[in-house]
Amino acid sequence: MSVSHDRDVIQGPIQGGPPATMVERVTEFAGPDLHDLCDAAEAAISDGGGFGWLKSPPRHVMETYWKGVLLVPERDLFVARLDRTVAGSAQLVRPPRYNEAQATVGQLTTSFIAPWARGHGLARMVVQEVEDAARAAGLRVLNLDVRETQEAAIKLYETMGYRRWGTHPHYALIEGKWRTGLYFCKDLGDEAPAVA
Repeated sequence: MSVSHDRDVIQGPIQGGPPATMVERVTEFAGPDLHDLCDAAEAAISDGGGFGWLKSPPRHVMETYWKGVLLVPERDLFVARLDRTVAGSAQLVRPPRYNEAQATVGQLTTSFIAPWARGHGLARMVVQEVEDAARAAGLRVLNLDVRETQEAAIKLYETMGYRRWGTHPHYALIEGKWRTGLYFCKDLGDEAPAVA
């Protein structure tokens, strides 16, 4: 069953079916959401998908980071839920108002799904929700970057129409070894169907 509520996407079970999945924009944390988001981020970091962190920081640092995201006017935080529990996120970063030359170019960043929640389509759902929000905000292009080791994310982005345009051989230093970063962009006016 699918229901759309003001840009929220809900897909869920009828009694005894598959887990309920949902993506929504968050403007404040309620109930266990901050705790669950930190848990999901820590699980993703431990699995090697730490959007900059190589090991989980102390919990108060993680909580401060997420609270800070909500304070930045140019950032929108989207969370993916599995059976109502926050299981991942992505952010849409819009350009600052003074950047007229790139006023229609945004960035998809900090996208992850906790390992325990993968396989339910949440990654695709959260990226799609960011794209929809970007279009609604008048953005025409989304950029993103990702470590070469994030093979599942790279495959997802490519199947969703993102085009790789560059590499950076010294993108991230992990355990004393440089990892290459890959840079992607997507023209949000291109509405070619995504390959599943």
